Amino acid sequence: MSAKILLVEDDTATSDYVAKGLIEEGFTVDRADNGRDGLFHATDGSYDCIVLDRMLPGIDGMAVLAALRGAGIDTPVIVLSALGSPEDRVKGLTGGGDDYLVKPFAFAELLARIRLLIRRGKAAPAVQTVLACDDLEMDLLARRVKRAGRVVDLQPREFRLLEFLLRHVDQVVTRTMLLEGVWDYHFDPGTNVIDVHLSRLRKKVDEGFARPLLHTVRGAGYRLGATP
Repeated sequence: MSAKILLVEDDTATSDYVAKGLIEEGFTVDRADNGRDGLFHATDGSYDCIVLDRMLPGIDGMAVLAALRGAGIDTPVIVLSALGSPEDRVKGLTGGGDDYLVKPFAFAELLARIRLLIRRGKAAPAVQTVLACDDLEMDLLARRVKRAGRVVDLQPREFRLLEFLLRHVDQVVTRTMLLEGVWDYHFDPGTNVIDVHLSRLRKKVDEGFARPLLHTVRGAGYRLGATP
């Protein structure tokens, strides 16, 4: 079975050129010419590699990438961009890209990079799409949270906060970890933003249930777990 590639590129000439070359090399290629369609296709998790233009209409490539990684989809992504400064490359890679290729590029180089990422990906574990702690469950693809079968309605920031905690179940999570992992702050703004959001999250996740899952560890941080 041939490897399946998603090509998200709004420039028709570039898209035609790359798709033709990949098909000639035996790949199956799906195409999207904007960020929204690209994200829709990418979330089904069926692709071996995604070639993603950085500057797209609708939703830009970095936003698409952030949404994929936020949903726990770790399909290898090569970011294509005319922006080639070291800062741009770093942003693309730290933003979730597995590789970064500057336009204009040689097809042979893109092909080699795709094949390398696919080889690496075959040894990777299956994509995790559901996170859980006791009777609390988060479906990353459906963007839905349930506790004991009851839907928990969360705001986007609360969802991201709970996701972070679920990825660190039974671990003490510090304020610094939350600021960097949830708010993308690399400094302490000196506000009670964390306390406010955790208080709201605790009400939605714990109130009305037999046992609390979200615990404050005095002097250290917070912990999500079934035991106190």
